[in-house]
Parts: sequence; C-alpha cells; structure tokens
Amino acid sequence: MAFNNQALKNLLLAVPGLLAVASVSAASAATATSSVVEAQTIQVFESADPPLSPSVPPESPQPVHLLAQATTSPHSPSPGDSTTRSLRQISRYANESSAQNSDPADQVTSVSQLTDVSPKDWAFQALQSLVERYGCIVGYPDRTYRGYRALSRYEFAAGLNACMDRISELLTASLADFVRKEDLLTIQKLQEEFAAELAVLRGRIDSLEVRTATLEKQQFSTTTKLVGEVIFNVSDIFGSQVDDINNTVFQDRVRLSLLSSFSGKDLLTTRLVASNYEAFLVQPNTISPAINRGTAEGAPALSVRGDSTNNSVFVDRLDYTFPIGERLRVFVAAAGGRSGYYTYSTVNPYFDDFDGGSGAITTFGQESPIYRIGGGAGAALNLALDSGRKFVLAGGYLASNASSPLAKEGLFNGDYAAFGQLTVTPADWFQIGFTYVNAYHTSGNSIFNLGYDNNVFFTGTVPANALHTGLSVFSGIGVPAITNSYGVQASFKISPRFAINAFGGYTDLKLISTGDGEIWYYGLGLAFPDLFKRGNLGGIIVGREPYLGSLRIGGAVPAALGLPGSARLRDLNFGNDFSLHIEAFYKIQITNNISITPSLVWITNPDQDDRNDDFVIGTIRTTFSF
Repeated sequence: MAFNNQALKNLLLAVPGLLAVASVSAASAATATSSVVEAQTIQVFESADPPLSPSVPPESPQPVHLLAQATTSPHSPSPGDSTTRSLRQISRYANESSAQNSDPADQVTSVSQLTDVSPKDWAFQALQSLVERYGCIVGYPDRTYRGYRALSRYEFAAGLNACMDRISELLTASLADFVRKEDLLTIQKLQEEFAAELAVLRGRIDSLEVRTATLEKQQFSTTTKLVGEVIFNVSDIFGSQVDDINNTVFQDRVRLSLLSSFSGKDLLTTRLVASNYEAFLVQPNTISPAINRGTAEGAPALSVRGDSTNNSVFVDRLDYTFPIGERLRVFVAAAGGRSGYYTYSTVNPYFDDFDGGSGAITTFGQESPIYRIGGGAGAALNLALDSGRKFVLAGGYLASNASSPLAKEGLFNGDYAAFGQLTVTPADWFQIGFTYVNAYHTSGNSIFNLGYDNNVFFTGTVPANALHTGLSVFSGIGVPAITNSYGVQASFKISPRFAINAFGGYTDLKLISTGDGEIWYYGLGLAFPDLFKRGNLGGIIVGREPYLGSLRIGGAVPAALGLPGSARLRDLNFGNDFSLHIEAFYKIQITNNISITPSLVWITNPDQDDRNDDFVIGTIRTTFSF
C-alpha cells in the first residue's frame, strides 16, 4: 500500500488542535505539581520587585499585611503584595482536586465551532475531516484553534498520541470500516518518527502523577498555608551607665502564621508566637534613678510580643478580612490587631515588615510611632476612592481589653484607639500618608504600646509614654490620659537602588483633670536595596523617638507630690534635652530563606536627659523564614 501524502498532510495541519487532548493530563499534573511547591513556601513578594517595595528574593516569606489583599499599593512592603500572592496561592491549592479532574479544553464536533477558522482558510478541509470524521480535534476553552501558533516536537508527539488513542477507540468499537487504511499507515509512520518524544512525554506525565498523589496524601490543608519566621538575636549594650548591669544576650522569637482563605479573596490569620526576649536595663536620672527599667529607645523589633514569655506559645494575632465589592475591604480583629495591619500602607517601604526579621532592626526604624498607639480587638475598613488606588482611605477602632467585663475595660469603656489615614500615591516613585489617631489610656497603660497592658511600650522615652502612669503611682491619684495624634509619612524612590523615607508626628496629651503636654517624634530613613547583591538591604535611620516636649500639670496631683500649685518638666526631675536615634544595618541574604543582619544603634541623651550617658546597642540578627 502506498503512503498516503494527503492523509499525512491532514494530520500535520490538524496537530495544533490535537494538542489540547493530550495536554489535559499533563496540564492537570503540572498544576498539581506547582501547588506542591507553592504549598511548601508562600512567596510574600512578587518575583518582580514592585516600585518602592522591599528588595527580597521572590521566595522569601514575610509577615502578612491584611487589608490590601487584591489592591495593595506598590509602595507597601507587606502586606498588600504578600496577601494578594498568598490568597491566589491558597485559592489555587484549594481547587487542586477539581483542577486535576476538569478538562481545560472543550471537545468540538464541527469545525464551524472554532471561531478563528473559516472555509477560506487553506487548512479548512483537513480540519473538517479530522474533527467530523475522527473527533480528535479540540479547541481551546475560548473556542479558538490558533492554527498559526508554533509547536515543538514534544507538542506534536502529544497531539499525534491523542489522535492515535481516538482511532484505537473507534477500532475497539467495531468501527473499523470508519477508519481509512491510508490514515492508519500514516499514523504508523508518524508513531515511529516520534516514538522517542512520546516515551519522554509519558515518563514526565507518570512522574507528575506520582508527585500529585503524594501531595493529596500529605497536604496540610486545602484552604490553609503555614508561614514561619524564626529570629536569633545576639546583642549587647555599651555605655558607662549600662555596662555593669548588662551582659551579652542570645535571644529568639518564633512566629507561626496559619493563613486561611475560603473564597480566594478573604483571609483568616492565626499567628502563634514564642520568645524569650528581655530588655536591657538602664538607670536613668529621672523620677526614680534607683529603679532599673528596660530600654524602649532602640528596642529591637524582636521585642514586640517577645516580653519574657520564656518561649511559651500563645496566640499573638487573630483576625479576618474580606471584601465587599471591588474597592472596600473589612478587617475584624479578635486579638492582636494593630492599625498597620489594615491601613493601605505605613509608607515606610524596605524597612517595615511589621516587626519581622527582614526590615529595620528597631521598632522605631520599622514604622512611625503613630502606628503603635493602641491596638487589640475591633474592626476597620479600607476603601479605595478611585479605581487606580491613588487615593485610599482607612479607618478603624481597636480596644486593648475588649474581652474583659471589668469596670473601665471592655470594648467601649477602656483603652482604645480610633485610627484614620488617607494614603495618596500620585506616581510609582512617590507616596504620602496623612494619619490621625484619637486614643484613651487608663492610668496603668502607656501610650505607644500597641494595646498591650502592664505599661509596656515599644518606642520613645519614659516621660513620653508613661507620664500619666508615673503621676498616678507617685501621687496616689489616678490620672488617665486622652491623646490626639497627627502624623505625616512620605516615601520617595529616587532609583531602583535608593529610596528616602520620612515621617513626623505630634501627639496632644490631655491629662484628665490634671493638665496637658506635647509629644513629638520624627525620622528620616535612607534605604539601599540590592546593595552589592540582589536581596541585600542597607539602611540608615536618624530621628527622635517620641519625647515629651512640654508639660503643665495642676489640680491635686502637684500637692500630692509635694510640689507647688503647678509643675513643669524640671519640677518632676525630667529633662527636655535634645536626643537622637541613629541606626545603621546591613541585611545579607544568604539564601532565599536565611538572612544575617549586623547593626548598630546609638541613642544620645537617653530619656531626653543629658544627665544620662549615651549608649550603643550592637546586634547580629539571623532570620530563618519558610
């Protein structure tokens, strides 16, 4: 029997359409394999660095920023970019089974169903023959054939194999007369020609099927991802007033976050934390020089929720976000909520990763102190005012002791913070945020405390944080405080390798029935992403941590303290001297999941008092992320 050239031509013309049949199992297995990789590591940042985003390897997992899921500004270092990626991966992972069992291509029964094929096309008759005679041509899901797309030998082999399988079905069904002998000979020749490619393709598919079966058996959850971060800190403090009362320390903090999505657009975050952090001790010449206290000025990001738990595990964060329409997102926190989680951006790219181990070393370097006023449980909204998200408005309410039914506590009768911010992003290289916070602080809780009890605070001087607390303790009269805070944050991306971040803030302090004061803070940061190597980050931060700039008290408190009818800073043995926070660090990205960051932090005139000697904190931070 002579070789039928017309039949061969028909097959060659039709192969691109055949590819979809053979590609079903391969595509399904490839999707599952991709899910395996993504299930093992959540990639917080996109593979291409967005404008004004931290420069980290694509595979480097980071803490999640919860309200910017599908809409995060390119300036935001967290959260927004990371959550979008996480939600997409969780949704893909959740639909894995259905993806494996679904056919991505629709079977066509007539060539007229292919929208990009017409009777005028030179291959029309060949396609018509193979579609309507043998039924082994399928189109893409959008009903196109794409006949001019280039194909590889592997793709040709896949299409050929699909047509062979179809003819075998027809023969098995006793339809031998329906199959032309010339076509069988053509297929036999093609089978011999592409035997090697078919063998390789079958081997690849078999391997993918094995890996898919392994995933199905061992997967943690179809809706939940696990993200982890472990920080090792070796640190010491140097200075004439601190050398004798401190030693070199080796401390740790572990964060394990369970990120769950049920619709692909929502996100439930449950975070577990364990740490053995303890602050260095200083002896300031303030209200009570004999009392040692931990350093809040220059405090490491590790200190946030590290507070000497001796590595006991507890729930540090529990919140849920979901969209309403295209522009509005709702944030509900049951525990550990903070304003930085739901606002569009803290406008401090490269340095802020929400006190994680990839940004600035200190809490002051990570974000403006205004974001540390209050926290806890509550709700918030994030609204894009335009489709391009150049204007985003965020607002929320968080209560420190929302779960307590005791007097002066609960959701509405205790410490709270009401937050609002307008974020403006007119260009890729520039972003600015305008922030306002109204808060109430009972006499036992400080101001820049993220809503934690027991007078814990994470940045600033003692007078700026705990004036009302100290007055209450030493006078025996409860002195709660109301604060109204105003802040501006801005970020400029000068080039892909250099950015400038700046912030400033003012807090009006009202001591109820006692007096008032003013608290100020400001800072400037220079970021050098990809310094000497991609993924590395250099940083310099200079500024003033929150300090009490002025004070006036009266009423019964001065008399209880044995002071005149009114008192100011020096009357209470407080200083009002110029102090600085100077920080330099260099993050070295060893691998995609390990980084080492040496740093130095210099605090001048601690506690805003030149009677206190400067101190320097040296740290080597090692971060493991997965």
